[in-house]
Amino acid sequence: MSPRCSETSSNGFNERRFTRYERRSSMEVRIYYEDTDCGGVVYYANYLKYFERARTHYLEERGLSVVQLMNEGTVFVVVHVEVDYQSPARYGDRLIVETVVSDMTAASFTFSHVIRERESRRVVVEGSARLAATDDNGKVKRLDKAMVAALGVGSAKRP
Repeated sequence: MSPRCSETSSNGFNERRFTRYERRSSMEVRIYYEDTDCGGVVYYANYLKYFERARTHYLEERGLSVVQLMNEGTVFVVVHVEVDYQSPARYGDRLIVETVVSDMTAASFTFSHVIRERESRRVVVEGSARLAATDDNGKVKRLDKAMVAALGVGSAKRP
């Protein structure tokens, strides 16, 4: 996980929280039967889907539409993902996905995610995904200045 998180201990659980970036987004995910494996635990790959939904939610909260960006010639591709499974989520749980942009370069940015069980605040999963901006042909391109401003992370660093 990114060094931009700090560890604390709360109620006996090992938790991480975001400390550097204030522009956090939160969304709730309800766990349905279809999300689980035969043991009633959330299937491991589904957390990547929850990360994807949270990224879209994060962008939309800041007035950025993925569809509009695609129509304007900017497509985001995932180039790196990390997932650290902490504890199981089960059928019927309600999870909160917290998302921040934790790093940005001229052509990419990283979303960091912490998924917690809503009631206990127990950390279920931590992870991150680096996305690169590309054009319609898959060629890497610079992030638009308006997008950088909307994300509120400051000036993009050079790659």
